[in-house]
Amino acid sequence: MLEWLESTQYSAWITSELWGWPLALTLHAFGTAVVVGFIFIIGLRLLGLFETIPYASLNRLFPVIWVAFVLQFLSGLVLWMAKPTRYVADGAFELKFLLVVGGIILTWYFAGTIKREAAAWEAAGAVSSRGSKFVAAVLLVWCSVLVLGRMTAYLGSI
Repeated sequence: MLEWLESTQYSAWITSELWGWPLALTLHAFGTAVVVGFIFIIGLRLLGLFETIPYASLNRLFPVIWVAFVLQFLSGLVLWMAKPTRYVADGAFELKFLLVVGGIILTWYFAGTIKREAAAWEAAGAVSSRGSKFVAAVLLVWCSVLVLGRMTAYLGSI
């Protein structure tokens, strides 16, 4: 089935069209930059930087993150459909995909935690130690996604 998908006109258009692959890759990179960038802003604030930003105002960034996730998913699907047999055999891609799923779950939980606990953190003047450890885990997952994404692009199957 994957070979059939790779031989469709759509897949051929993506890989041979001047704008197909570059456009999908640009949208995917933009989505990644928004997701990881905003996650890092939130994470660094919770770790003590950017003290002028109130904890409760971080919730405003999550709708943008979710829109960027949708952009990443759609553009990633386009990229995957162009070379599905290559990506299915690529260990870096498989691990990246698993970490993206984990990252989405962690980010969803992260958003809920901030919504629930921001007022308490504001009153205390700092994030709880549990919150700090959770932030570190979220940042580690998204950094790993970035590294594995680059490995997928530049190294191919590992």
